[in-house]
Amino acid sequence: MNLHDHYPDSYLRDILRSVRTIAMVGASTNWKRPSFFVMKYLQRKGFRVIPVNPVSAGELLLGETVQSNLESIPEAVDMVDLFRKAEQAPGLAQAAEQIGAKVLWMQIGVRNDEAARLAENAGMQVVMDRCPKIEYSRLFGELGWHGVNTGVLTSKRRRY
Repeated sequence: MNLHDHYPDSYLRDILRSVRTIAMVGASTNWKRPSFFVMKYLQRKGFRVIPVNPVSAGELLLGETVQSNLESIPEAVDMVDLFRKAEQAPGLAQAAEQIGAKVLWMQIGVRNDEAARLAENAGMQVVMDRCPKIEYSRLFGELGWHGVNTGVLTSKRRRY
């Protein structure tokens, strides 16, 4: 089993604590799309999220100007979050290296071992087939408000 089959919580937590600026490739201006919800959530948690989508370049999305590609972002980016097809990931990993990103994060359903290898060889941390919104809420207690995955709520009877 390799690292990308299972991520220790500490690995994901450390990434989410260290990241401040995220380039979201495939961000959608359509409020019904998952990328819109993820961007909005991450912004509310204090992350700067820069949307990247050539179709919407120049438009405003949740207060941020949509960039046409990673290379057009005028500031430093800590993490590149991919809402793109897995076959596009290697090229985006190379672009993430070009802009000096520290993390390449591939969304749920996106896994590309070649992209992971390229990013890791460039010194980046890699996460595949996960969502930063879900991981943030799981690791920093929000899912706990509902008793999910906390061990507080259980269907098993306690024996006293």
